[in-house]
Amino acid sequence: MAERGRAPGRTQGFAGTWPPRGAAQAGGLAPSGLDAWPALVAKLRTWLAAEAGAGRLLPWVPVAFGTGIAFYFAADREPVLFAAAAAAIGLCLAAFLLRRQKLFPVAVMIAAAAAGFAVATWKTARVAHGVLARPMYSVSLSGFVETRDIRERTDRFVLRVTRMESPRGATTLQRVRLSVRKGTAPAVGSFVELKARLQPPLAPLRPGSYDFGRDMYFAGIGASGFVMGAIKTAEPPDSGGLALRYAAVMQGLRDAIDARIRTALEGDRRAIATALLTGRRDAISPPVNDAMFISGLGHVLSISGYHMAVVAGVVFFAVRALLALIPQLTVGFPIKKWSAAAALAAAAFYLLLSGAEVATQRSFFMTAVVLIAIMVDRRAVTFRTLAVAAMIVLTIAPEALVHPSFQMSFAATLGLVALVQIGMPALLAAPDNSATARAALWGGREVAMLALASLVAGLATMPYAAFHFHRVTPYGVLANLAAMPVVSAVVMPAGLLGMVAMPFGFDSVFWQVMGWGIDWMITVAQWVAALPGAIGRIAAFGTGPLIAASLGIILMGLLRTPLRWAGATLVVLAVAWALVRPQPDILISADGHNIGVRGRDGRLHLIRSAKEAFLLREWLAADADGRVVADSSLAEGVSCDQAGCVAQMADGGLVALALRPEALMDDCERAALLVTARQVSPACGALVVDQDRLRRQGALALRRSRDGFTVDAVRPKGVDRPWSPAVAGDAEDGTSLVRPAIAKPADATPSEADLQAED
Repeated sequence: MAERGRAPGRTQGFAGTWPPRGAAQAGGLAPSGLDAWPALVAKLRTWLAAEAGAGRLLPWVPVAFGTGIAFYFAADREPVLFAAAAAAIGLCLAAFLLRRQKLFPVAVMIAAAAAGFAVATWKTARVAHGVLARPMYSVSLSGFVETRDIRERTDRFVLRVTRMESPRGATTLQRVRLSVRKGTAPAVGSFVELKARLQPPLAPLRPGSYDFGRDMYFAGIGASGFVMGAIKTAEPPDSGGLALRYAAVMQGLRDAIDARIRTALEGDRRAIATALLTGRRDAISPPVNDAMFISGLGHVLSISGYHMAVVAGVVFFAVRALLALIPQLTVGFPIKKWSAAAALAAAAFYLLLSGAEVATQRSFFMTAVVLIAIMVDRRAVTFRTLAVAAMIVLTIAPEALVHPSFQMSFAATLGLVALVQIGMPALLAAPDNSATARAALWGGREVAMLALASLVAGLATMPYAAFHFHRVTPYGVLANLAAMPVVSAVVMPAGLLGMVAMPFGFDSVFWQVMGWGIDWMITVAQWVAALPGAIGRIAAFGTGPLIAASLGIILMGLLRTPLRWAGATLVVLAVAWALVRPQPDILISADGHNIGVRGRDGRLHLIRSAKEAFLLREWLAADADGRVVADSSLAEGVSCDQAGCVAQMADGGLVALALRPEALMDDCERAALLVTARQVSPACGALVVDQDRLRRQGALALRRSRDGFTVDAVRPKGVDRPWSPAVAGDAEDGTSLVRPAIAKPADATPSEADLQAED
């Protein structure tokens, strides 16, 4: 028998029986190729240590802060402010106490996420106000006009309500947004009395689509509608406050600029010039507006970081050039810092002039951080600059996180900063040979950088454009290369010079120059939009792929080591996930008047009992369907009469819309799904979506299942948020629509063997 002894692995064993611990790893029992694992683990540890090095933590703080905000908007019910604030304070204190420990980075990320959650909760509590739940007719309103929009067909204004009377109840709202006939909108700052028809804020038109009601809630608007009759201007009960007087002054300035532009330009040239300078972009004709977005130039129409950068850049270089003409100032004074201060003042004025919307605020803060960095002798374009700007925007307006403008702008900026920090040094480090020198002399390097910047920004914003607008721009780089140099060098500088020359009466020539540049931009947009395959459509794919793509973009932008390629892997997986996402078989509008049924050809066929062009355009866009609302093929396979309509699904089942009681009996016998506003008998053989369910859950998307349909709703069961309050009775509605099993009566006949003689 083997002698018992001490093995090298510090465990009792039998000498000569078991190999020393670690011998199996050296060979023999170890799988082949396992020797590479220690080297790979060591390499991963090296990369992680490099990513967690000094100065690498700050760019991740706004990512964690935004994650906390995202969790807030994903909650089913409104969090308790006290609990959210207490948790955030406690976790921030814990992170401070762990500042000298290895867990400090993790503690900071958790604390930042908790802080984002608490800030979003606090913002919602601060802006809390009433939201209209049901339509109201002939409502008497009086109040102050806060803003006014001049649009192509109708005008619109926001009324701060001081008195509200309705025959149906004592509902009180703080602000309402009203549409009026073009040219009849009252002046900003005036006190008016009127009658209006009010509707609740627009809910998502299908599950997963954009929530316009949430935007209106954070803007303090509780209802929208239109004016009935004349608007009477009256004597206000008070002055309305300093903010209202400021709004009136800025609106008057915008009107003056628009009036001066109108004297030199007209049509889309005037509309685009006004949009670039004042933020009014609703007067652009639909064909030009569509061409701009199809070509990838739509970002020019919305005042964003590009516009702020151009304004600040033009002012910075102009002031610096003028100061450089005086040698005494050049030698003895910091004219670069003076120029940055002048550019900051110009950017602030541009912010106020354009209406200071959330997207414009974000652009201003980013530009301001860059200019302040110049003034304090710091590098301007860094990840820290982007992180500080993101933290400022998300702290002031946490609701911006779910807005497409914020998502696209910061994704593009992250890509461009990564290009400047990583790609540009590699591009500029080319060997100094004659070919490179000639290319640089003729602007080859600048053209290459412009093309690369357009490509990076386009790729970074593509997931968000696909998610929100269901479009991608295959020729975006081409359009930006052709149009953006003219916009940067001609259109925007001419517009700025026109505003400077306005008080002196010499602005007409600058508007004409601006118009020439806009003509070129429109020509490029229409040419690119007409190219084969210019309209890249993609069907709706939900938030899962978007989150994966966002995480991938962040990893590729912020990581420095080869670990960044994990982000590229995530983006590829997100694209694959989005492409295989199944589309609903049936769409039902919130009022039940419009139903989309997917037929055997894989396309939607529409049952329409009301004209809702905006709704139908959204449904078709989300289905990657290029047909227009008036296309006759949308009604193929749909049979209608005065009693209702019927359409056939891909599996042959029928979907019925019952408009009259006499249609219910036939529909209950033949249809697989019945949509109706009528009371239906419990014995109906069809699955029923009635008006009460639509009122509680809003628009529905149904997918065929073995026993019926799975249901996605705009307001799922249990969801109750301030901008989308739950309606009583939602406990009855689940996530499926199945025919209840009916228990058959038991057979009471006894067997012959059990019968007794007396039976």
